[in-house]
Formats: sequence, C-alpha cells, structure tokens
Amino acid sequence: MSIETNKLVGKLGRIGVPAGAAAALVLAATIFVHHNGVHAAMISSPAPMDDNSVSALVSLDSAVEAVASRVSPAVVNIQVTSRGSSEHEVGGQQDESQQGEMQGLPPGFAQFFGPNGPMGRGMRPQQPQIEHGVGSGVIISPDGYIVTNNHVVDGAMQMRVTLSDRRVLTAKLVGVDKLTDLAVVKVDAHDLPSIAWGDSAKLKPGQTVLAFGSPFGYFQNSVTRGIVSAVNRENPYKDDARKPGGYIQTDAAINPGNSGGALVNAHGELVGINTFIISNSGSFAGAGFAIPSQIVRSTAEQLIKTGAVHHGYLGISMNDVTPANASFFNLKTATGAIVAQVTPDSPASRAGLKNGDVIDTLNGQKIENGSALQVAVSEMTPGTSIELGILRNGSSQTLSVKIGEFHKDAEVASEGDGSTPQKGKLGLAVAELTPDVRQQLHIPSQVNGVAVESVRPASPAEDAGLTPGDVILEVNRKPVASADQFVNEAHAVPAGKDLLLLVWSQGNASYRVVHTDGGNQNGE
Repeated sequence: MSIETNKLVGKLGRIGVPAGAAAALVLAATIFVHHNGVHAAMISSPAPMDDNSVSALVSLDSAVEAVASRVSPAVVNIQVTSRGSSEHEVGGQQDESQQGEMQGLPPGFAQFFGPNGPMGRGMRPQQPQIEHGVGSGVIISPDGYIVTNNHVVDGAMQMRVTLSDRRVLTAKLVGVDKLTDLAVVKVDAHDLPSIAWGDSAKLKPGQTVLAFGSPFGYFQNSVTRGIVSAVNRENPYKDDARKPGGYIQTDAAINPGNSGGALVNAHGELVGINTFIISNSGSFAGAGFAIPSQIVRSTAEQLIKTGAVHHGYLGISMNDVTPANASFFNLKTATGAIVAQVTPDSPASRAGLKNGDVIDTLNGQKIENGSALQVAVSEMTPGTSIELGILRNGSSQTLSVKIGEFHKDAEVASEGDGSTPQKGKLGLAVAELTPDVRQQLHIPSQVNGVAVESVRPASPAEDAGLTPGDVILEVNRKPVASADQFVNEAHAVPAGKDLLLLVWSQGNASYRVVHTDGGNQNGE
C-alpha cells in the first residue's frame, strides 16, 4: 500500500470509524490506486427523482417556460444617443446637476436605468454633452409601436431598437408623457410579435409575475420570476407630488437597463412597465416597481392617437385616512382620502369641496386611499363629470365635479407632503407670519397660520415630519391666526393625547398627527 493510502487509512482510524461503517465503505466504493496514489473514487449516488415525485415543480417550470417563450419576442432593447439630461446616467456616475435633482428622492432611489456603455464603464463626454443610454421596451402592436419609459428616451437624438431576432431598426419618437414617465416609439416594420394587455387592477399580493428586459444594457432577453409584493404603492417622487402613484411592487429582479421592460402575469399579459428600483447600491435589492397597465394602456393609446396625453385634474392636496387620524374626522374605518387643500378657482373649489372633507367614493366605487383617487382622476378625460361621495364632519354628501385638465403649472389631486413641528412637548417653536417672514419663506398671501421657526431633533414634531419654514394652519380642525393662539390650542390638549395639525409646506397642505410626549411646552 502506498504512503498516500496509508495516510488515508490512518486518518480514518483516528476518527474511530465503526466496523460496520468501514465495511459499508468497502462495499460502496472501489478505490483505484496507481503509483501516484489514490487517483479516483467511484461512489454510488442516488437516482434522480422521477417526474411524479416533483410534478408540481415540473409543472411550474413548464408554465414559466411557456410564458417566457411567448413574451420574450415582444420585448426589445433600446439604445439611445441623447443630449445631456438630468435623467440619464453618464459614465456610470451622475453629474452635479443630477445629484441635485436626486436629493429630494427616497434614499437609494435609482431612476437612472441605462448606463453609458456595458456595465456603466463609459467615459464622461466633453461639451457638447452627448450621452448613450440603454433601456428596454415592449411591442404593443404588430405594426411597430413600442412602449417604454420617458426617462429612457428623454432628449433622444437617435434611437436604435434591437429585436429578439437580432434585427436592429431605427425608431422614431411618437410622444412622451413626463407625468407618468411613459413614452411610445415606433419602428418601420410589420407582423412583429406583440403582447396582450392585462388588467393590473386584478393583481393581488402574492401573485406570480415575470419581469423581462435587458439588464445592464446587453443581457437581452432576460427573464426573472417573482411575486407581486404590493399594489397601489404611493408616488415616491418628492420632486413633484403631482405625479400619480399606484405602482406595482415586485421582488422579480429588476436592474439598470430593465427600465421600460415588461411585467407580465401568469397568462403572459402585460400588467406593468418596469420603471425604477429602490436600492442602496443602485442595483436590485428586492424592491422593483412597475407602472400598472391601467395607466400604461390609456397613456399609450392617447400618445399613438394624438401624440399627447390630457390628464384629469381636481385641484386638491390630500392625505390618506389612517388609524391615527380617523378619529379626528369621525370615521369608523381607516379608508378614504382627506382633502387637505383646495386650489382656488379649481374644479374642486367650484364643486364645493372643503378642507377636512373625506372622499370615500368615486362614481359609487369605494376609494381606499389618496393614491387610488389620484390615479383614477389622472386617467380621466378632462370635461368628464363625476360623483364624489364625501364625509363632512361625519355626514355623508355627494358632490358633482367636472374634471379639469392638468397643466404643468396647475395643482392636481395629490397626496400631501407637509410637515408639522413644535417645541416643549411637541418639540418646535413658532413665529407670527409677518410680511418679512412671508417674503423670506415665499409664503402666498392666502396662506394664514403660524410659521415653524425651529424643530427639536428627535421630537414628536420631527417624527411627524415638520421642518422650519412650514406653516401650521389648524390645530385639531381649528384655524390658528397667531402664535399665542397656537400655544393655547396646543396647551389645551390633554397630556398623552395626539394633535392633528394642518400644515402648509412647499405649496401643498397636509394633515399630520403629532404624538405628544406629555412634557411641558415652551417656545410655542
């Protein structure tokens, strides 16, 4: 026996292999020994499991393969040469103007799909700034109409579309809608594979979905599988609260370059357009988001028909009803949308909507939250008459509203993003709205209340989101006209009781619940 083999046996002996086990080893394996020692060992292995034993997994694989083979031909890669744009990534890094644009977005908000060149290794261009971006798109008609994201094609001077059969075609822009971040482009071709529309309103958390696209720009025809993590996610764009939400959240992997790709259900129907991820690293971290087909189809059809999109407009800011604020509005359930601000001379103001009204139905259909109402109104044709069911001080009413048209400088129905602070038990100091304060803070003359002067870190006010420069309009549904009145109203709230503040912040008003700490107030 060679030295090498002796060592092996010696090691086995030292760990105390039972005799029965040693016999089993001899029977189970044949050891081939050459002059160089142990050369190989043939160990018996269990037979693979038959199809009947894993029938559920085999069926799942077959179903996913069938969907993938049906959908993949309708998903394309889009390469864009564009003028400098704050929404494109250059050389894998954002320039200073981009960083400024991103500061108001959630941490890790990664709406920069389309690095410059493979894996984002491109060089920063010289002036005039030219960028090369990549993204994905979905063929929605056999004659060459393709839907994608606006941020994929923004500023495009040239667009080249690579089909699943590797043909490369030049595309022309049909139209864009920046409010929903959607765009339609067209290639000159016929009899292309297209995808059927699905109904995103029927999606449920836990439902299987597949995401298609070209991650990092050149892994074309990629597919990932996951579930619907959540539906009707609110608008995360802090740069413009007027943009509608309603996003589909999914754990199907979405990475840079997937933007504009397809999210499909188990039937291979288009239920969403992949649009952004939230991630600390800039790559997939388990939270991808898609624009629901309810919005995509309406927008794409309008762009194809007229080249533009006309969005409905109410003229309100609003909050969701929550368990924390429901009691302040005499509500038994935490559903609906609270009107926090009504724009003067808007459809909402002409219909008689007021601050504090709670919208709970639209044309007889239950409204779960502000995002659902916002999406529904945004997709309506201007001039449409609707019926809003509201609760005003606990009493039910129905108001008829004629939907207006959204313009860039108008306020649309949106979730409020206001803040609310105090010192002492609330943790903030307030000041009178003098002409000088109004001028410094750019507060319109029609906004009346008290200005937030400072906010104590880690206070109830800071927890509620209040920041210096906000204006407190009401305390517990009562308007406040002076700092003294505000202090009196705040002091009148029993220890341990929450406060409901109506706060004006950066052009929008919103209701905020402040959970008091029971301490003494000073500085209000």
